[in-house]
Amino acid sequence: MTLLPPPAKDQAYVDVSALRAGMIEIPLEWVIDTAQPGERLNLPALSFLLRHSKTGDTFVFDLGIRKDWQNIGPGAAERMKQMQFRIDVPQDVVESLAAGGLSAHDIKHVCLSHLHLDHIGDPALFRTSTFVVGAGSREVLAHGYPQNPRAVVPADLLPLDRTRFLDLAAAPPLGPFAHALDFYGDGAVYVVDAGAGHVAGHVNLLARTSPDGAWVFLAADSAHDRRLLLGEAKIPRHSLFGCAHVDPEEAAAHIARIRALMEGEPRVQVIIAHDRPWLDENDDKNVWFPGGKLPPL
Repeated sequence: MTLLPPPAKDQAYVDVSALRAGMIEIPLEWVIDTAQPGERLNLPALSFLLRHSKTGDTFVFDLGIRKDWQNIGPGAAERMKQMQFRIDVPQDVVESLAAGGLSAHDIKHVCLSHLHLDHIGDPALFRTSTFVVGAGSREVLAHGYPQNPRAVVPADLLPLDRTRFLDLAAAPPLGPFAHALDFYGDGAVYVVDAGAGHVAGHVNLLARTSPDGAWVFLAADSAHDRRLLLGEAKIPRHSLFGCAHVDPEEAAAHIARIRALMEGEPRVQVIIAHDRPWLDENDDKNVWFPGGKLPPL
């Protein structure tokens, strides 16, 4: 029995292309309990361009890291130092789009999985896009910089007149997930409530990648390492770095839901925002914009 809606006649879908949007090196002890002391890993901050098969609508999921991330505010710089993160942005998401002839003005929708530095890019460059975020992000902005001098995002990060704060509590269930919004109303893209385990307002994206039943689940920061999805490691609480999630129990519950999706739907590929194994497997493959797209399973 399939967990997800079967394709309809003349089913709409999206072409999904990966976008390079920076790298971030982290202490691995922060994200998995099986890491060795001092072990570090250099991770991608992945962004994705979705293009609707019928309308051509352009939709970007996450904006990665901006090149001038130090200018976000003192709280962000202090957080990077405290966590011993190292950031490198050879190419940001706007440059990745430009490589294929698209400007930020060509993007109709930008969905930010959540409001952390390595996902928000520079929204000010997307002057005509509608932003889509989880409802909990409103509270994050209300306590942003400079109202909170230690905040890692500015209070004016998003243009409120062009931002949809999605309250997914009333959205119906989808597969193992309690709430998911059919974004276009045609079964091509679903915004999935990821709960508040990682942070308030966290959302994932489920996108149909073919007219005959293939999908990709963009899991954002639901897990920071694929071993968590595979049950090979658990979420740690580190004495220096703390926990990568505000509610590790809820985060683990959402990881279990993603695992159920992986086990129950063989035609769903799951990609997390900082998916190093995925990058190693696909760095030289034709999955990147321009020209490439994720092949349907």
